Amino acid sequence: MKDGIFRFLSSMPHFSFLTKEELDLVVSKAELIHLPKGHPVSTQGKTRIENVLVIMRGQLSLYQDDHGEPELSGYIKQGEVFGGISVMLNAGISLRTAKVDTDLHAISIPDSVIMEICTKNKAFYEYFLANFSNNIFDKSLDAITWVVQARLFLSAIDPFTFLPEDELDRAAQALSRITYPRGTVAFVQGKTRVGYLYMLQKGAAERYFEEKGAKKMRDLLSEGDLFGGISMLLNDGLAVRTLEVIEDSTFCVLPSRVFFELCEKYSVFSDFFSDTFGKRMLSRSYAAIIAKTLQPQEGSLQFFNQPLSQIYSRNPVFCDAVDSIKDAAGTMMRQKSSYAVIRSNDPEQVGIVTERDFARKVIACGLSIDQPVGSIMSAPLRTISDKALVFEAMMTMMEEDFQHLGIRDAAENIIGMLSSKDILAYQGQSPLFLLREIQMATGLDIIIEKHQQLPRLVRSLIHSGATAKNVTRFITTVSDAILNKLMSMTLDAMGPPPAPFAFMILGSEGRQEQTLKTDQDNAIVYQDPKPAAAEVVKAYFLKFGDIACTYLDRVGYDFCTGDVMAKNPLWCQPVSQWKRYFSDWIHAAEAEDLLQASIFFDFRCGFGEKTLIAELRNHLFASLDGWSGFFRHMTENALHFKPPLGFFRSFVVESKGRHRNAFDIKSAMTPIVDFARVYALKNGVDETNTLERLDQLRIKKVISLQEFEELEKAYSFLMQLRFVRQITAVTDDNQKPDNYITPKKLTHIEQTMLKEIFKRVEKFQAKMNFEFIGIA
Repeated sequence: MKDGIFRFLSSMPHFSFLTKEELDLVVSKAELIHLPKGHPVSTQGKTRIENVLVIMRGQLSLYQDDHGEPELSGYIKQGEVFGGISVMLNAGISLRTAKVDTDLHAISIPDSVIMEICTKNKAFYEYFLANFSNNIFDKSLDAITWVVQARLFLSAIDPFTFLPEDELDRAAQALSRITYPRGTVAFVQGKTRVGYLYMLQKGAAERYFEEKGAKKMRDLLSEGDLFGGISMLLNDGLAVRTLEVIEDSTFCVLPSRVFFELCEKYSVFSDFFSDTFGKRMLSRSYAAIIAKTLQPQEGSLQFFNQPLSQIYSRNPVFCDAVDSIKDAAGTMMRQKSSYAVIRSNDPEQVGIVTERDFARKVIACGLSIDQPVGSIMSAPLRTISDKALVFEAMMTMMEEDFQHLGIRDAAENIIGMLSSKDILAYQGQSPLFLLREIQMATGLDIIIEKHQQLPRLVRSLIHSGATAKNVTRFITTVSDAILNKLMSMTLDAMGPPPAPFAFMILGSEGRQEQTLKTDQDNAIVYQDPKPAAAEVVKAYFLKFGDIACTYLDRVGYDFCTGDVMAKNPLWCQPVSQWKRYFSDWIHAAEAEDLLQASIFFDFRCGFGEKTLIAELRNHLFASLDGWSGFFRHMTENALHFKPPLGFFRSFVVESKGRHRNAFDIKSAMTPIVDFARVYALKNGVDETNTLERLDQLRIKKVISLQEFEELEKAYSFLMQLRFVRQITAVTDDNQKPDNYITPKKLTHIEQTMLKEIFKRVEKFQAKMNFEFIGIA
């Protein structure tokens, strides 16, 4: 019975996102059930869904019951799931009335198992969110009336009040409504995923942190209060606190997709959530409790371990204690500062005044502005060493309950100022904040400046324990944002394109495996024009490629030494020519053809019409089908790259030159990249990223779980070493990043791991040799 359940579930797209261990858990808890025709399964808004049903045979009818008159709204058929959205998004309360149409055979999975999988596996949760939650919530009034009501509701709630009118309209159209009965625990801290921003429209709810049976940090939510924003923005979608409904309540809900779009476009909108969270974090009790709940984010910096030098203001504003309040206020206004350090010959009498002091001690008390500013200052000014970490500064401010810290150098001179506002603001100096600044950049100089921040950010990520996979994802995301911005600038310079096109990125960029040392590999594919317009269209895209590649070079992505760029006429072609290229490379399989294939077959859309890329990929796989000679030649070519390990298991290194006693770790990684590429192309895997290719090959059972884990660990370790070397070159050696590793500079453990990895790589090359060439 369990084997049948496993086979059925593993064939379904819903469950393809699960690891083998997660699928085994589901199967171990699942049962086969039979329900007769006419059996009532659930009642909308009343039934507690305790088991999710995966239909094997038969059918359920779904009814929407908004006004006491159920209306047929759909069916759940073979291979589909009932109850998943209710469990994931509605605290287990059924969103529809359901009954059995025909005798039903189904797999029954406990709701607790589904919720556990959602907590562990974000991709599984998001698949349901994207594919099954559309139109599931209640918009009981007609569409026009609902949108008007929704817009009126949003227009009175911060931070929606900060949005332009058209964005408010768009948000209102995306809004839905959901009702919970009293006593419903809608979300559980650290366990339930949040896929919507919840806004209480009617009723009351309580959010709290539960520890050892006691409720802490209790807040009552009334009409207009929000839940879920901080969880989605800062905790990977897991609820930061529990939400319990204490009266029958109605929430308006905004999909996470729309929420993130608004956060990305309007900093004032996202700042509302991050500032709220940041201000709470300055409360020691809140910080101590939340620290137990927050999930570690590999994609964002461990901010509090950063040195203060990253964030404090280096040009503090000074006034003398004898200066009048009026003069001090004037100095602060001219220098656009919210504070001034008040100087004195006695260190114990060095103080500070802030805008708040003017409001509370001068305006509110009617004090003369001719009085000396020393009479309203706070003294002594608390200070901290410029060598301290942000965490130390934050703890000092929390423990002593003040908002400003003077930054002192080794000679005890005040060289800067740090405020609680700086700490809150700098939490935005994360990859997300960098992306926002790139997207908002108004000129090439700003983009260049942001790109130069990459080494520091990557170094912080690695020191914070981020995996190589997530570091490459971050670098790729930044590069993609820069590319999109530069494409927009190029279009502004060129005017509208004469035909649909795609700016195609190739090689390591196409695999989303960029490091700090990456040159350009790109091309342009455009829709075939009419013959009479062919020359004009080609001239446009060649000029476009020249401008775009020049922009990329100026930002820091060097011109390709092999001239594989969109500005090269060879690589700026209509889709029909690209298809001919691909077919020729596959069928000829000469050395040059194989080189082109290794670069161009790792391609993806960087900008433009993705349909052209999809068309080209379909042509690629169709051309490869049944052409075993290509894979033989590609394997022979791949086997030329050997791990740098000698006969006696010593490292093979350069014997002279600049990189004497070192080996190229990029070349050492090539066999793994080649292995993944050959098997992916052979087995129709669309992915281009090496680790994603290997994972898909695991799912397709082309490679075993053990083989996948060996390759994944090997690739990740090599990439980690590669990043460390590149960062060292940039930040410590003040050189351009390179890929050369000196074994003698590695620890004994690292050397041993490298040798073990290279031995395993040789084993996988032998596997390729046997399966594609036939030589054992």
